[in-house]
Amino acid sequence: MTEDEAQRSIRTFTSVSDTNMKTVTITFQPDDVRVSVPKGTTVLDAAMEAGVHINAACGGQGTCGRCRVKLVSGTVDSAPGGLLAAEDVEKGFRLACGTSVQSDTVIELAHASQLKSAPRQERSARHAETPELAQILSEKPNPAVRTVYVTIDSPSMSDTSSDTARLMRALKQQHGFDTLAIEPAALQELPSAARAKNGNVTATLAPHACQSPPSAKPRPDTPLNIIRIEPGDTTAQTVALAFDIGTTSLWGRLLDLRTGKSLALASHYNPQIQYGDDVITRMVNAQKADGQKRLQQSVVEGLNKIIDNLLKNSGIEPRYISHVTAAGNTVMMHLLLALETRHIRQAPYTPVANVFPALRAEDIGLKLPERVKLQVFPAVAAYVGGDIVAGVLASGLHTRPELCLFIDIGTNGEIVLGNQDWLMTASCSAGPAFEGGGLRCGMRAAPGAIERLHIDPETREPMIITIDHAAARGICGSGAISILAGFLTTGIIDQNGRFNQQCPTPRIRKGPDGMEFVLSSREENGGQDVVITEADINNLIRAKAAMFAGYQCLIEKASLNFKDLEQIIIAGAFGDFLNVREAITIGLLPDIAPERFSFIGNASLLGAQLGCLSQNRQEDGERVARNMTNIELSDDPHFMDRYVAAMFLPHTNARLFPNAEASPAHTKDKP
Repeated sequence: MTEDEAQRSIRTFTSVSDTNMKTVTITFQPDDVRVSVPKGTTVLDAAMEAGVHINAACGGQGTCGRCRVKLVSGTVDSAPGGLLAAEDVEKGFRLACGTSVQSDTVIELAHASQLKSAPRQERSARHAETPELAQILSEKPNPAVRTVYVTIDSPSMSDTSSDTARLMRALKQQHGFDTLAIEPAALQELPSAARAKNGNVTATLAPHACQSPPSAKPRPDTPLNIIRIEPGDTTAQTVALAFDIGTTSLWGRLLDLRTGKSLALASHYNPQIQYGDDVITRMVNAQKADGQKRLQQSVVEGLNKIIDNLLKNSGIEPRYISHVTAAGNTVMMHLLLALETRHIRQAPYTPVANVFPALRAEDIGLKLPERVKLQVFPAVAAYVGGDIVAGVLASGLHTRPELCLFIDIGTNGEIVLGNQDWLMTASCSAGPAFEGGGLRCGMRAAPGAIERLHIDPETREPMIITIDHAAARGICGSGAISILAGFLTTGIIDQNGRFNQQCPTPRIRKGPDGMEFVLSSREENGGQDVVITEADINNLIRAKAAMFAGYQCLIEKASLNFKDLEQIIIAGAFGDFLNVREAITIGLLPDIAPERFSFIGNASLLGAQLGCLSQNRQEDGERVARNMTNIELSDDPHFMDRYVAAMFLPHTNARLFPNAEASPAHTKDKP
């Protein structure tokens, strides 16, 4: 994946209150519906924000021609195309998907398909960074691995000290380093480096490899290792890698250790998917002949592809990478490090370790310079890993006085409840549905993925938005939630997730896997039919039920109620485009006020980034892991009851969702 593609797949809405972004107002007639959006927004995107329905089955690619609107006033840019006759263009007709607004604009709908009550999520409710995260990222980097420029005195007949002794003396006099050790490879580099630039060299210093735990604060007598010596001043080129190693996706970020600036971002599917969608299946495969080796090599292969992309897109040479930090769930870290996983899978669910020593990145197969250390975030338990520790660190949850619920919705859903005084955590297997896996037309959040949908309640015609307005190719996680909510509120499915075959639409049909709904036909998108099946819907209901049952059990363990929550922090890449009202409608999120939700995107990667940039944050991560109390939901006698109760849309207990949008009575529709 290129940098552009990676950036697109984790796009974050910018608040319309941003003073650096010009906003314009679009008014939709005849009902005088208004919405403020950034200049350059398409009419189709603005309509979705405003809750105005416009038929758009191709996802905004401009191939179906159904999103025809009329420009009454204002300045717009319209993409050329042959779907509108010249005389229609003269009369002011445009395609909503190919028309971007440049000024305050009035749009008249060309047909009576508008609906003001469509679900909408205000852009201003999105927070790309929490205040705590913004503060952390604004701090001056204080990495555990650092490079320093130093001048070594030249040897003379009056000073015949060894090269190493003169280097140590210079580091103490010029930078205050006292207790140092030097690796054998650096000794080999030292003589030529010290003489190439008149004694001017750059030394790279790293924590001693035997220091344990790796994130603990070094004692005064704990040596730093000199791991590399280069001639001249190369401190401007010091970079590090931060990785999020997820069950479904791998993410990497290249960081400038002097400034903290992100130089490049890349992602890739976790190649371990070929051995199973979930961690349980992969652990089973790890027990087969050479299984552990294959799983380890496959994830390393994916990480090496990310490294290649990061270096290519940034123009940085590999030799300037000095440190790597990784966060991931406990199973992923065991598989990365080729550790035994059989005891994680079986009660009492015992990992080999929760705290992992630093090791040479090249020793596990990463294509990085020798002596580069890999630092792994500590885990809490078998199914609460370093990704959650990193996420809590990034969110600042451990420093907040208010009661918070931290949710990372992924293949393995993790939950943290608490504040600065106490932390409880649990995990539940949600499966890959919310990351596009396990669905017939599921895909990652990439160009062509359906990410938003609204259904006309009378015609049942879809209005879909795809990422980058590309031809519809599949459904990503946020799109799946939007689809489920839209189907429920318009009576296309009942509260058990079954299609109402009496709906007046030909889009419900029998397919090879049972009943399905055609979201975008091959004629509309120029490719293949994009559908969602009853089996897909059942997968989504199971996933949301597991997540909600997990929240409920954790809340009850603390003798609290959902109404006691002051903040819900949503982590995970697809959370940036999750519509809170839609998620509440299907019972995925607790029914509390929307303003209590905040979103931080890929918190695991952000935490790994902070670990690269700050030794202090690594120490905080160790404390967070120690202070979490883990609750094993598999041993909770109430979890299965809560799970079964949540296998309904939104829930069998309607009192838990008093504000969820009511779905119509599921009786036969009259054409």
